[in-house]
Amino acid sequence: MAVPQMVYGVPMISFAGDGFCLPYPLDLIVNRKQHGLSNIHYQVSDGKGNLYLLADSSYTTLFRKRVLRNSAGFPILTIREKAITGKKWMVHRGESSEKSQLLFTVQRSRFQPMKTRLEVFLVGNIDKDISNFTVVGSDYPSQYIRVYKGDTILAEGQKESFRVSIPSGVDYAFIAALIIILVECE
Repeated sequence: MAVPQMVYGVPMISFAGDGFCLPYPLDLIVNRKQHGLSNIHYQVSDGKGNLYLLADSSYTTLFRKRVLRNSAGFPILTIREKAITGKKWMVHRGESSEKSQLLFTVQRSRFQPMKTRLEVFLVGNIDKDISNFTVVGSDYPSQYIRVYKGDTILAEGQKESFRVSIPSGVDYAFIAALIIILVECE
């Protein structure tokens, strides 16, 4: 079993790349901007307005697609929803759709009536009944977003403003991708 890389004594959780795991906690704001019916963009910035990530969109008859880019515009992750199922998202490295670049899949849970609950499955997950991560968005009264690994909260924030606090060593691009999927599922 591989030992996780450490960032200042904290096990690192990295998907998009080690450069997205910072050695300090980070508070981010995910802003959604819609222009017309299908032109949706996301901007991920800190409280001072420093841009960290961008996501642009495209729609076809087969899927919805979001490309998450760093602040310089280089593709980091591609998020695709299968239009046939409408409940499963695939996240690939870069702008790829190749099976070899698939990092994880996300599907909406059927068991939470008052909450949006997403189950995140890593590519190497042998047991497809048990997710590696869970994303929970509660509607009322608290309107929170939480990302869990087992019972441990990896990131949490408020849905109203899409503010999220990410601890050191956790890939903020991974968390941003999960929040974008959560917003798209609601």
